[in-house]
Amino acid sequence: MADHRTAMLEKLADLDAEHAKAVAGGGEKYAGRHHARGKLLPRERIELLVDEGSAFLELSPLAGWGSDFTVGASVVTGIGVVEGVECLITANDPTVKGGASNPWTVRKIFRAAQIAEENGLPTISLVESGGADLPTQKEIFIPGGKLFRDLTRASARKEPTIALVFGNSTAGGAYVPGMSDYTVMVKEQAKVFLGGPPLVKMATGEESDDESLGGAEMHARTSGLADYLAEDELDAIRIGRRIVARLNWQKATAAPSAYAEPDEDPDSLLDLIPADLKEPFDPREVIRRLCDGVSPTNGAVFDEFKPLYGTSLVTGWAKLHGRPIGILANAQGVLFSEEAQKATQFVQLANQTDTPLLFLHNTTGYMVGKEYEQGGIIKHGAMMINAISNSTVPHLTVIMGASYGAGNYGMNGRAYDPRFLFTWPSAKSAVMGPAQLAGVLSIVARAAAEGRGQEYDEEADAGMRAFIEASVEEQSLPFFLSGMLYDDGVIDPRDTRTVLGICLSVIENKPIVGTDRFGVFRP
Repeated sequence: MADHRTAMLEKLADLDAEHAKAVAGGGEKYAGRHHARGKLLPRERIELLVDEGSAFLELSPLAGWGSDFTVGASVVTGIGVVEGVECLITANDPTVKGGASNPWTVRKIFRAAQIAEENGLPTISLVESGGADLPTQKEIFIPGGKLFRDLTRASARKEPTIALVFGNSTAGGAYVPGMSDYTVMVKEQAKVFLGGPPLVKMATGEESDDESLGGAEMHARTSGLADYLAEDELDAIRIGRRIVARLNWQKATAAPSAYAEPDEDPDSLLDLIPADLKEPFDPREVIRRLCDGVSPTNGAVFDEFKPLYGTSLVTGWAKLHGRPIGILANAQGVLFSEEAQKATQFVQLANQTDTPLLFLHNTTGYMVGKEYEQGGIIKHGAMMINAISNSTVPHLTVIMGASYGAGNYGMNGRAYDPRFLFTWPSAKSAVMGPAQLAGVLSIVARAAAEGRGQEYDEEADAGMRAFIEASVEEQSLPFFLSGMLYDDGVIDPRDTRTVLGICLSVIENKPIVGTDRFGVFRP
């Protein structure tokens, strides 16, 4: 519909504006100063590092949105293909406070490290950081040590770690090249030391300069910290690519040779999603635009499982970029006992056949009420969450619309560790809808007043409800949630097929093995 498309395009324009803030980093002044020193910006370095013509899937670009820190959290993270190898790439943004790490930087890098570990990816760190943002050190210092632990554990798992050092790598930042398997430093630019000349002067009284204390040439010739000395940034990137080319990297699963494009144009997704989340839409139409179309080898686009039972949850089998997937998609919003039992069986079947699962959210949660409580909605919902929690095949999640209450849990929300989770600009997530939450608080307050024998203030109640509704509405919006790192990015619905295709390829770096072990299913 035209009004659906118009509303979504407006949301996408807002998304572009927020992404532009992350790309701008510290702004034109500091970007210009960086270029004037003959240095590249972080995304420019990444563009030269990854294979020409390949995609770079940026992760958590809105980290820190709504906080006092620059959108993007002074670091770029994502997955790119280097010499044919999918790698987790992190790049400090030195235009934002010299690349110093703030609390959101740390959380963003932790999430990137988790993705590398779960999917068995090599890590490439493009380093230029002044260390911790000192005014917020109390939030960084103690948890920040996990960053270095993650690097050494990755090495122990035989997942190579590579550091390309382009500028300052000070204090805790010095441990990134120190704990990486391979370290490349740019001549006359890289400076790696635990304490710079001023700190050394304060601590020991020793006079020193940057080059003798931590310059690239010193580390290449004297300390041995640098494995390679690059002439300039382009040379460092060239060396980094050659290191990856020599890793002898093999994926666990061979890529499919061919696949059919969707039968329906993904562009028409913008016509499907209503601006009002109370208005239902058919997730089968979304599936037709995400998954491979009919082909001689593929057969039907979507083989629906249990189509006549538990009809507010659609389940079935499909292929996406030639790779088999199982899909669970909310149809009419509410999850009843039948839907929960259907989902539980479907998750078990996916684990039996080692098939990854895709969750498409548009749910207001599990049904409430006396009839449903007596019918066992709690135990059936718990059964579904049990299956999701203990499933070992990779899970991918896309929040298309509403994702409220325990429905967020049952549909594999962030707390249930999907390999990747992306959000559409139309999405909202909260414990319940704004009006419902405000109404519940109003009922509780009214009952409390009656219990005290007091007259209830209706005017104050109306103000309270309006304030709560506005607050919950703001806090359930995708930019806010993405800023909190509750997803891996807000994406254009038209890009969903491509994004999921990259994710499905990435998960193939490790064997896909389902489980037959679940918690106790309450009868």
